[in-house]
Amino acid sequence: MSEAPLSFTAQETAYIARLNRNRQKAGDLRAANAGSTVMVSGWVFRYRDQGGLVFVDLRDRSGILQLVFDKSELKDRFDEAQALRGEFVIGVEGTLRKRAPEAVNAKLATGEVELLVKEFIILNRSRPLPFPIDEYSDVGEETRLRFRYLDLRRDEMRDAMILRSRLNQSIRRHLEGDGFIEVETPVLNKSTPEGARDFLVPSRLSPNKFYALPQSPQLFKQILMVAGFEKYFQIVKCFRDEDLRADRQPEFTQLDMEMSFVDEGVVTDTLEKMWRSVIKEVFEVQLPAEFPRMSHYDAVENYGTDRPDLRFDMKLVDIADIAQRSEFQVFKTAVEKGGRVKALCVPGGAELSRKDIDELTEWVKQDFKAGGLAWMKHEADGLKSVVSKFFNEDLLKELAVRTGSKPGDIIFFAGDKPKVVHDTLGNLRLRMAKRFNLIPENAWAIVWVEGFPLFERDADSGELASVHHPFTAPLDEHLDILFDEERFKKEGDKILSRAYDLVLNGSEIGGGSIRIHNAEMQLAVLRRLGINEEEAREKFGFLLDALSYGAPPHGGIAFGIDRVLTLFLHRESIRDVIAFPKTQKGFCLMSQSPSSVDVKQLQELRIRTIPLN
Repeated sequence: MSEAPLSFTAQETAYIARLNRNRQKAGDLRAANAGSTVMVSGWVFRYRDQGGLVFVDLRDRSGILQLVFDKSELKDRFDEAQALRGEFVIGVEGTLRKRAPEAVNAKLATGEVELLVKEFIILNRSRPLPFPIDEYSDVGEETRLRFRYLDLRRDEMRDAMILRSRLNQSIRRHLEGDGFIEVETPVLNKSTPEGARDFLVPSRLSPNKFYALPQSPQLFKQILMVAGFEKYFQIVKCFRDEDLRADRQPEFTQLDMEMSFVDEGVVTDTLEKMWRSVIKEVFEVQLPAEFPRMSHYDAVENYGTDRPDLRFDMKLVDIADIAQRSEFQVFKTAVEKGGRVKALCVPGGAELSRKDIDELTEWVKQDFKAGGLAWMKHEADGLKSVVSKFFNEDLLKELAVRTGSKPGDIIFFAGDKPKVVHDTLGNLRLRMAKRFNLIPENAWAIVWVEGFPLFERDADSGELASVHHPFTAPLDEHLDILFDEERFKKEGDKILSRAYDLVLNGSEIGGGSIRIHNAEMQLAVLRRLGINEEEAREKFGFLLDALSYGAPPHGGIAFGIDRVLTLFLHRESIRDVIAFPKTQKGFCLMSQSPSSVDVKQLQELRIRTIPLN
């Protein structure tokens, strides 16, 4: 049989058809199958020529099986076997036999058997590979993304895609059993301000008008509640035109959910039940019987972030009162200006060199706008540093007691605006935990963070904006502030919302809220965001109309499927759990998109491009 010509002979075509009908999974064959005739097909993974014998590790999706090409069996076709190379696609037929005891490969599921080849056909050849499939550690990510179809052949990527499929199917099974209905919502929709920039799609049939790709199905899923569906879910693609990081892509997948006639407790109980079941089934990880809860205030106060990593301790400690009694003017001034002064004790951190501390200081200055980073090392005779002279002995002892410091530790301090202090010490906490191996392996710390502010005030302009989105309901006890314009200007950032985030190992995997289900309440919130009624009707008229036709109380959440997979597979980036991801600049190296389009297409859309300077 020939070596993969442009067409096969009638005999070869018949053989391929028989091969396809009788093909078995290479990775499923075991010693119990020995003695049987087997037909398998796949890729040449590894190749070893030992004179009269050629050994090939054949790989398909199920695993690897060793093939033996014996010259005494194949005779004049043995030269074809010697011509096989890595990633050739072949089909083979032969007798499965047990390996000799000394040849058993305990690392392979099929390691007790091998296939003595009687017949084979080369289905397709492969060019020399740009990188070895089984030795990828030194291959740059750019090369991996350029040849993604080869990268996806690796065990780690194949396993990620299989587990991604299992996760989605497990979620669907559980939610269908819990009475949820999967509904697909539109991809082409109206542009609405939900935070990030929209991806816009020009309409040929409506010149000079645009659709927007959905940042989320938020409005449609609320309308489904008005329509009476009561329990909705969707595993959906969403799009946001924003700057990218390791945990973000321009297009991403989320589990979107909404429920009617619920409060926060019903929503969170439903979701805890789902995740306990799904995570145990897919990843064999047992989540707690009840997820702990933490207020947004406590999360920020103690950990400097609303996404606290609770796998290790190290809380931020308020020392404003001690600072005021010291002679350290930087801290005293921060308190006088309404700022915060906090400390972070790092166990074993006294081993940091002055160079290490200088690097940390530059980091917090550049990334978090901190003015600097004060510190004290706990030595045998107490706290020592260039700033310790501004604290008397009693204050130094009080600092050590309050922070829980002991010899060998280091205490870092930040005194500035609250956001700067929390950003600085919260991120420093994570960096030091990694540096000193304070995070236990294979630990899972999950927590609901609740009681978010409904609005946050811009530090420069003083204007208020939504923390989550403008469809989140406020706490009933704070409605008097919302409806009083003067009070709102002064106290709007004190209004708490009925929002909740689910945080796993310091990463927000889901966020949701009880929604506003009253049209007048929705208009009031939009007005407080500077959107008058005319503009609100223009942007959200269909939602406002729907809310006026008997909308039930409802709430929901969205979970990042990519983030969940990244965490449970211990990957560094969501790009490692997505089949065809973009780079951090939103570019697909494999398909070379985005790309220019033909002038004729632009003319049909009434679009003219502006040359770059």
